[in-house]
Amino acid sequence: MTISNNLSINLFSVNKNSDRSALSRSIRRLEQDVLRMGTLVEESFRLACQCLFDRNLDAVKKIAELEARIDEYYRQIESDCVNIIALKTPVARDLRLLSAYMQLIIDLERIGDYAEEISQIAVKLFSYPAHDCLSEIEEMSDRTQLMLATSLLALTDMDVSTASNLKTLDNIIDKAYDRLYQVLAYQKDIKGVVEPILLLGLLICHLEKTASHAANIGERVSFIVTGERN
Repeated sequence: MTISNNLSINLFSVNKNSDRSALSRSIRRLEQDVLRMGTLVEESFRLACQCLFDRNLDAVKKIAELEARIDEYYRQIESDCVNIIALKTPVARDLRLLSAYMQLIIDLERIGDYAEEISQIAVKLFSYPAHDCLSEIEEMSDRTQLMLATSLLALTDMDVSTASNLKTLDNIIDKAYDRLYQVLAYQKDIKGVVEPILLLGLLICHLEKTASHAANIGERVSFIVTGERN
């Protein structure tokens, strides 16, 4: 083999390794941004529940600010995923990660939307007496917050075992939703307007949907790690 051929092979190897290093750095930055977005979503949802059950009106403005940052992360991460796929020739496992992230940020963005809507529901409920089922809704809310925290822990650690626990938690929240829906939908002898009943019905729906998106995050983690869909 000539010196020229050896040089060409060495240059190709260097370029290939350089490309791989650049791809790895881009993916690490992307992973960090996804986790930052998750932290903002968790904080927004926590404040929404605080607004609802502790009557913290100051949280409403903070949630709106967080929502703007969450949407910004969503757009940036989506754009970064597309650019990496188009320009950096990722291999199979990288493509699996990128496709999962593009789905996962949709789940995070929707949870952020639900947090903002829950805070708006809370403001509307302030003028009404507390409903008898509010303590049960608060318990459902606590379980939903736990589920969201668990999903983000699974994402941070890429832990399939933690992710698998989310299905059980989701089933518990589904049962709570069904029970509360029956209470609200079939309540008799309603005194005054029905708005608080409608708002509470919408609230438990948002909690249930948030839990479903948290379960989705667990499924994305399992897919990233194993390559298999549940």
